[in-house]
Amino acid sequence: MSAIRPVRILGLDPGLRRTGWGVVTVEGARLSHVAHGVIRPDEAAPFAERLLALFEAICAIIETHAPDEAAVEETFVNTNASSTLKLGHARAACLIAPARAGLPVAEYAATVVKKAVVGTGGADKAQVGFMIRRLLPSAGETTADAADALAVAIAHAHARRGRALRGAA
Repeated sequence: MSAIRPVRILGLDPGLRRTGWGVVTVEGARLSHVAHGVIRPDEAAPFAERLLALFEAICAIIETHAPDEAAVEETFVNTNASSTLKLGHARAACLIAPARAGLPVAEYAATVVKKAVVGTGGADKAQVGFMIRRLLPSAGETTADAADALAVAIAHAHARRGRALRGAA
């Protein structure tokens, strides 16, 4: 009988228009797909209402899928300060919802996520999607946002395993 308890991880790829989410279970080195999707707040709604819709949708996902931990991709800073700030607000909703549920929340740079899944931090979205189909075949076809979120969850699973191995040494 295995002494390793399965851990369910929620991965989030923040965005104000589309936030990808994915849930995986990790048991030792084995990864299993649980669910994934994309949250699309109403683009015509006022900014605060869009953030609230995002927050409430993440809370509902947590309630439905009961993750043990969460992982969120860090914000990519671009030349448009206003866009970066708005993305930061969406990311805050992605951080607060699992924290409010009592989940530990980890954060990963996009390059770390891509390296964990594809093997290189400079991978493009098509490469990430390809690897998600290989690593989690039961996930089927995913949108780029959902694939990115599943990749964040996988990166967290690898990081957890690395910490556990270092702790055992």
